[in-house]
Amino acid sequence: MRGMEKTLHIIGGGLAGSEAAWQAANLGISVVIHEMRPKVETFAHKSGDLAEMVCSNSFRSDDHEQNAVGLLHWEMRQAGGLIMETAGEHRLPAGGALAVDRESFAAGVTKKILEHPLITVDYEEITELPSSGHWIIATGPLTSSALGEAIAAETGQNALAFFDAIAPIIYADSIDMSKAWMQSRYDKGDTEEERTAYLNCPMDKAQYDQFIDALLEAEKTEFHEGETAKYFDGCLPIEVMAERGRETLRHGPMKPVGLTNPHQPDVKAHAVVQLRRDNALGTLFNIVGFQTKMKYGAQATVFKSIPGLEGANFARLGGIHRNTFLNSPTLLDGQMRLKSQPHIRFAGQITGVEGYVESAAMGLLAGRLAAAEIKGEVMPDLPQDTATGALVHHITGGADAKTFQPMNINFGLFRPVEGLKGGRRGRTDRYKAYTDRAKNAWSEWLSVQG
Repeated sequence: MRGMEKTLHIIGGGLAGSEAAWQAANLGISVVIHEMRPKVETFAHKSGDLAEMVCSNSFRSDDHEQNAVGLLHWEMRQAGGLIMETAGEHRLPAGGALAVDRESFAAGVTKKILEHPLITVDYEEITELPSSGHWIIATGPLTSSALGEAIAAETGQNALAFFDAIAPIIYADSIDMSKAWMQSRYDKGDTEEERTAYLNCPMDKAQYDQFIDALLEAEKTEFHEGETAKYFDGCLPIEVMAERGRETLRHGPMKPVGLTNPHQPDVKAHAVVQLRRDNALGTLFNIVGFQTKMKYGAQATVFKSIPGLEGANFARLGGIHRNTFLNSPTLLDGQMRLKSQPHIRFAGQITGVEGYVESAAMGLLAGRLAAAEIKGEVMPDLPQDTATGALVHHITGGADAKTFQPMNINFGLFRPVEGLKGGRRGRTDRYKAYTDRAKNAWSEWLSVQG
């Protein structure tokens, strides 16, 4: 029984689960990975290997001085990350990006996991939440139906698996405030902050008509065979709304009522696009009600036609896909534990991060946190100024729980560095300051661990 209490169990052998197992085992913890494949297949996976990359073969930018993803790569390498190490061994030419041969990469991760003396793999499906022990759930966007139902029953979510159409997110400092303004509809709110909670971009009739035409003509993402367009509540794509009638958007998310443009107070807008702050720092704004399944190139063209967004810099473009994720700001604590069942941690994409790198990074962190807990050690708080810290802070409390959607790592999640210029002209110095600060904080955090 004492031995069982010291074992870490991980459900899911994807990028996050494999990384979590590697980190914990290298800290002296016995680990069991519970992976349902290949006995239980998914429509997306093609093999029974661990860490299979389903959507692409890229880990995106490897620039650790000017790119937040590259910085996350750097932090994972400094922590002895399995995913980054194996990616380097199976790297393909891809300019400044880190791309790999997917098959050899997954085979390489699998080989290392199976050869580790403290890790075993149990190829069976887990269908219920464990009632005791030390567990990490890292089942990703394709969590099995049975386990998904068990998680939903515990967390109170009506459904965890759905097609979500995600709205784009824009860097605040790339919005033209000579055309846009801050105002809540009808100036609602008890404080000035509430009365100016929305950023507004006005359109006249000609601009609105052109926008609707562009929406209807834009290339859209197609569904895979066997998939159906069952959207999550409130996530109907804007182009689907536009197909229902040219005035639908103007009477929905683009209604102009209750707003006065201070740049042209005597001109009534025909339609208004609203953006809402997406994080506590106010560095990111999402376009309200603008969930979309347009292809990325079309999105950039269509959305930059909106007055005030001509120079928009996107932290994330919209998209549509099957997803399974928690409302982490309400359900997880700062240690990534389920508040109602603290012996269970979550890691990877199910926590509300988006992307291979981000998922693996959350696995790395969860594995280290679980190992420290099992060993009875107290880990120092993870610095928020690191890439990993900024990301986990966002998903466990920095994001608005009411509008929480999966997020990639980006510099909009970082606390500003005082004295540095905003905007595009100052971003080289600003990004370098972010990465230098993060590297120092991450190195110090790692140095006090076992």
